Amino acid sequence: MSYIEFKDVVKQYQMGEVTITALDKTNFLIEKGELVVIVGPSGAGKTTALNILGGMDTVTSGTVVIDGKDISKLKKKELTKYRREDIGFVFQFYNLVQNLTTLENVELATQICKNSLDPKTILKKVGLEERMKNFPSQLSGGEQQRVAIARAIAKNPKILLCDEPTGALDYNTGKQILQLLQDTAKKEKMTVIIITHNAALTPMADKVINFKNGKVQDIKLNKKPLPISEIEW
Repeated sequence: MSYIEFKDVVKQYQMGEVTITALDKTNFLIEKGELVVIVGPSGAGKTTALNILGGMDTVTSGTVVIDGKDISKLKKKELTKYRREDIGFVFQFYNLVQNLTTLENVELATQICKNSLDPKTILKKVGLEERMKNFPSQLSGGEQQRVAIARAIAKNPKILLCDEPTGALDYNTGKQILQLLQDTAKKEKMTVIIITHNAALTPMADKVINFKNGKVQDIKLNKKPLPISEIEW
């Protein structure tokens, strides 16, 4: 059994009298510790799939099994617990608490989790040892995104979900952030899923899932993923 099983998932939204199908019998499998890149044009269903994996949205039909637990059957309260304990989120915009320091932002996340990691150790790992007492306004965009990643990793989640994590960053900073995510998947044996519209990033992944019109168009395995330093776009 795979670590993540997305089976025949349909997600429909009602807009007045019109039914919009965001996911149309979507299927994919992800193994524990894999770095997965999900690519596809806008409106392909990538973010909808990510939101369902993260417990922020529910399925219309189909099943989503994560580490043996069928999350598509969870009630609202159970979904909140799942989001809190099992999922780390990294978004395009960093969503840091502005009046808390770097360290306090990461500590905040660890206070709601049972098996959290030491915030100071994680901040050292992401290269922010000297910035722990700084506030978000005193950090660059890349540093703020590192805080957001540290906050997500410190929860010790089963899955790290990243939606366009370099979207607000310049080229070189974006590369550093992607390298950090690639290293995290390898060293921490964490399952990392990155959503992007940038197909040039696919060589960094163990697995590439291509979305189009709410369906998985194809799935490719990279036997030898490239380090970010060797990828240009």
